[in-house]
Parts: sequence; structure tokens; C-alpha cells
Amino acid sequence: MDYLKEVQGKGVHDYFYNKKIVMKSSGRCAWVPGPVIVGAGPSGLATAACLKQRGVPSLIIERSNCIASLWQLKTYDRLCLHLPKQFCELPLMPFPANFPSYPTKDQFVAYLEAYTIQFGLEPVYNHNVVSAEFDDQCGFWRVKAMGLKQEEETEYVCRWLIVATGENAEEVVPQIEGMDDFGGPVVHTSCYKSGELFSGKNVLVVGCGNSGMEVSLDLYNFNSKPSIAVRDSVHVLPKEMLGISTFGMSMCLLKWLPVRLVDQFLLLISWFMLGDTAELGLARPKLGPLELKMVSGKTPVLDVGTLSKIRSGNIKVFPGIKRIRRHSVEFVDGRIENFEAIILATGYRSNVPSWLKENDTFSGKDGLPHKEFPNGWKGKCGLYAVGFTKHGLLGSSIDATRIAQDIELC
Repeated sequence: MDYLKEVQGKGVHDYFYNKKIVMKSSGRCAWVPGPVIVGAGPSGLATAACLKQRGVPSLIIERSNCIASLWQLKTYDRLCLHLPKQFCELPLMPFPANFPSYPTKDQFVAYLEAYTIQFGLEPVYNHNVVSAEFDDQCGFWRVKAMGLKQEEETEYVCRWLIVATGENAEEVVPQIEGMDDFGGPVVHTSCYKSGELFSGKNVLVVGCGNSGMEVSLDLYNFNSKPSIAVRDSVHVLPKEMLGISTFGMSMCLLKWLPVRLVDQFLLLISWFMLGDTAELGLARPKLGPLELKMVSGKTPVLDVGTLSKIRSGNIKVFPGIKRIRRHSVEFVDGRIENFEAIILATGYRSNVPSWLKENDTFSGKDGLPHKEFPNGWKGKCGLYAVGFTKHGLLGSSIDATRIAQDIELC
């Protein structure tokens, strides 16, 4: 079915369709003859490319001044993909053959820029979506976006709305007693580039996920004296097992074995390769790494060399924080240690509840789809979600393909 003809047929009597772009006192109103995609990260780009391949135009709205703003503006210098490139490529375009198995941050950004050029994608930059609501009266979505200047407000009217802002739209900054009185720098990892600025300093990293562990290693490599505050239990796995990526091996074994057996295998190999992590202050959860990922979305840490530095005493491990004092931190076990800087590796969260006026598809609490992967990609009234799977770039690619196929058939 030629979906554009159908849209035109439904739109000929619509005020916005006939006017195309209508100036309003508060700005302007623009009819979009295809989906509006909010977010020009990998998920939004993948969806736009899949739509374009099927002859469906789309409009990407991006609040920043570039594609993949999280990768370009809010990641540390030493970052590489944690999974092999074959699990991270977007639909319709593989990584260059000469890229390593784990592309660097700069290589991944170059890949995304080439992807954008390859499919002729032209996001509207520096426009922040402040609200999106389905208008029952006219049967379309109204998406309001603000430009850099207050008077630059545009309302986009469209039949389909694709939310591609993802799970990592805004920083999570915990409220820790006394943090404002610390007297030294307290920064989120979104502002951390390298350990160069912290050379020679006692630095506490709060959080022991992949970012927290890698930032701690980076600090050590720049001659800092890093420590990690570990509040919860965590699964630490080798990045590779028996010469194969741990993720790739897991995906292969899951084709033949139940999750719990695969978990037992992963933990057995991890024990042989890494030893008992509980002895280092990194207790493992009761659930296995894959089962825990499925139940809670919590990703296991893939060790990049941090454990050896913890074992040698070059990186210290502390329990959760009770309170922060001036130039020192008190931990829940009663110990008090002096620090000169604190880095918050406390992650990110969705910002969807702040602008999407809809509760059927997305939770108003955590901003994630109510339905879990692989069923959370489609909502009601032409609403779609991509980049919320808790399955990384592979999950985003799967959802992007499904969304494009579904819209093509509308």
C-alpha cells in the first residue's frame, strides 16, 4: 500500500495538511507527511534509515547540535564498544572490515556519521521536544519543540511518533547527605574525559558498573589513587572466554541451553579466570548474570583489567556511602577516608515522562515501555519506542526494523 497516498487522503481536509507550515503567534506549525523521530542517536538513525529504505520519509528532531550526542559529548576518551562489532552494527550497513573487534569511541562515531550520509539523513538540530500529545479531534500527534531562542517554537503535526531518546537521556545524580559540603570537585561521568586532570589525587568513584570500573582503571593509568564505592552486588565477567567474546558465547549457548545452565557455565569459567570476586569486596548477586539481566535489566560488568588492579591494591574497594563530609567520605561500615574528588558513575535514565503526554505505552515512573523486549516497540495511535530494550544496539536494530515494517504496512 502506498502509505503516502493514504495520508494525503486523510489529510486533505485537515487544516495542517493544507497549510503545510502555518505561522502562529507563539511560533509556527508544520505538517510532517511521515513519522517524527525524537532523538538522533543510534536508535533514531537506525529507524530513519529503515524507513527510508522502504520509501517512507521521516523527520528527526535532536536537542543537541550533533548526532549521537551521548557518544560525542558525554563519554570518556578511552571508551570502546563493550561488545564485538557484529553485535553493535546498525541495520543495512556493517562496520568497515578494517575496524577492530571492539571499535573505539571515535571509530563508532565515524561509523554513525558515515551511516547518516549513506542514507541521506538530515536531523533538525538544536531543537528540544518539550511536549508530545495525541490530538483525538484531528487524529494526529502534536509535537512541540523549542529552538535555541525562546521564540523559536515549532509544533510538528504527524501521524506517527517514534520515541528514540533511549534509556540514557539524562544523568542520574544521587542525593547523598553532605555532598554539597564536600569542598572538592564532584562530577558525573558524563563530564569525565580522562584521568589527566586527577593525576596524583585521591579519587572516589561512586558506582561499579562498566563505566565505574573503567573510569577507575583510567584514573590509575593517569597516576591517580582511585577507590570504588560499591553499594550493591555485581557480576564481573571476563570480556572474553576461551578466545571468544563472553557475549557471543552466551548468545550461542542460549540457542541450545536454558538460561540457568548458561549462567552456571559463565560463573564457573569466571571463577577460574578471575577468582572469587567476593574476596575483593565485589559480592555476586544470587541470580546469575543472564537471568538478572532478563529480570532487572542490570548488565554484568565485562572486566577490562580493573580486577587485577583491585587485587594488587592499586584500586581500593569500599562499601556504600553513609555521608559525605568536607574532603572526606564516611562509609556504611564506619570507615572514614579522605578524598580530593568524587566521580559519580551512577548512570542515566529516560526523560520520556517529562515531555510525552501518554501513559499507556510508557511508564510515568521510569520512562520505559510497560511491555518488555521484544514487545515494547509499539504503542497506540501510531506511537513507537526504539532504544528502550535493555539489549543495547542489537535490541535497537531489531526494534527499528520492526517499526519500519509496521509503518510501511499502515
